[in-house]
Amino acid sequence: MNDGINNRPSARDLMEYHAEAMFTHDRSGRLHLVNEPWPGSDPAPRLFLGRTTEGGSVWRFRHDVSDRLVKQLESWFAEEAAVVDFQDRPKHEKDYWNLLQGERMTMGPCYYIENETRQPSVDVQRITPENVRQLAREGFEWLADEINFAQPCVAVVQEGRAVSVCRSVRIGARAHEAGLETLEEFRGRGYAAAATAG
Repeated sequence: MNDGINNRPSARDLMEYHAEAMFTHDRSGRLHLVNEPWPGSDPAPRLFLGRTTEGGSVWRFRHDVSDRLVKQLESWFAEEAAVVDFQDRPKHEKDYWNLLQGERMTMGPCYYIENETRQPSVDVQRITPENVRQLAREGFEWLADEINFAQPCVAVVQEGRAVSVCRSVRIGARAHEAGLETLEEFRGRGYAAAATAG
């Protein structure tokens, strides 16, 4: 009997899917652009480092990072420990900054959502080009400019308008990255989870 657990990807596999969805790559696996579904993508960062709870980091370099720098950085990446607290900084963070002469960094958790989720107990609707102006008012007006690109797009709807929106903002061959936003006055009610499940 196959219960699906044995087919679940490892944390490292999931981080590979994350990197694949986040950026465009060349045949050598080097980064080029942020993989946004709408026109006008930004250049990829010089370095992507994804650490997992199981150990086994995943890293990518932009196409213009020299082989000399890659070799030095890879020796440090091998020493990164498994993540216990997602706010823990990388062991060699200062070295990465110094070597790459970095100007900014982003970091945060990445979650895996099962294909099968419980149906939300609140009103969840698909947002399409046809209904975006009706549903995405009073806080999500900007969604009208993205709706043709960021699909699927699902919202928790209260009193006829979207209050929490989950949409595909990076699309890879094996995973979608979800962009999630809830209007401030509707936070803390479980709507983000409901929109994501939807």
